[in-house]
Amino acid sequence: MPLLDHFNPPLSRTHPWRSFHGAWAAAMARLLNQGVLPAGSYAVPLVDHDRPVEIDVAALRESGTSVPVGGDVTPQTWTPPAPSVAVAVELPVADGVEVQVFADDGDPRLTAAIELLSPRNKDRSQARQAFAIKCVGYLQQGSSVVVVDTVTTRRADLNATILSLLGVDAGTLALSSSLSAVAYRAVGREEETQELLLWPAPLALGQPLPTLPLWIAADFSVPLDLEASYQATCVDLRIRQAG
Repeated sequence: MPLLDHFNPPLSRTHPWRSFHGAWAAAMARLLNQGVLPAGSYAVPLVDHDRPVEIDVAALRESGTSVPVGGDVTPQTWTPPAPSVAVAVELPVADGVEVQVFADDGDPRLTAAIELLSPRNKDRSQARQAFAIKCVGYLQQGSSVVVVDTVTTRRADLNATILSLLGVDAGTLALSSSLSAVAYRAVGREEETQELLLWPAPLALGQPLPTLPLWIAADFSVPLDLEASYQATCVDLRIRQAG
């Protein structure tokens, strides 16, 4: 199913982008939970009208244990591609005083997040900065992030905002389109200096979507098949390809 424009007529009238993104997030989570994620991990779609649509992938396991593999996917059957970009970054340390209380009884630990951008995310500089800070926060916590931008009514580049916050030249991505899907992962624990690995993929209307690696552990990733979830969403919502 080629990527369609959900932010302009005729689709914006018949299938508003909010409803489509909510359904797409649910389809992504469903496909990830149906044999892609290993046993002990699960994906949850989160939809909030004041925030971007996102998917959280949590792992029900103790830190330091190996990833339990279940279903039809094993580390041998999915080999992620090499990152297109790898740059040294210094993840900023949050300055503040707070108290965090956790129950040590197997509570889920966030390992990855998938963000589906909305026009509001790209509207004002404050909104772009807030979104970038959120994504950097995920990286600080050791979670991976995938940012999917199919918004056609705003031209701002949120990936450039994220990289700028990390002190990285946005030109390293070299995306040929304002629409894109980018997977982020930070590796290394030498003080604050780490290596930021990027898997950028330009998107284009009328073209299929890519498969990106979704890292749920330091040495383990699963395929995030954006095309499969997008196609399933279009089928569920009875959206047909033009022509």
